[in-house]
Amino acid sequence: MQCHYCDREADVAVESDGVKVGVCKTHFREQMAELEDADWLDDLEEELDIDRRE
Repeated sequence: MQCHYCDREADVAVESDGVKVGVCKTHFREQMAELEDADWLDDLEEELDIDRRE
């Protein structure tokens, strides 16, 4: 499978509702960095209480 953003081979692929999309490591990291900067992710972490120890 080819990366959705470039001509490289996809290293990561996901599928949802029959649609499969792949990305190379470089573009995967770029997308993760963008998510890291998103405010909604902080809200989600608080909601899920990710750092909670049992």
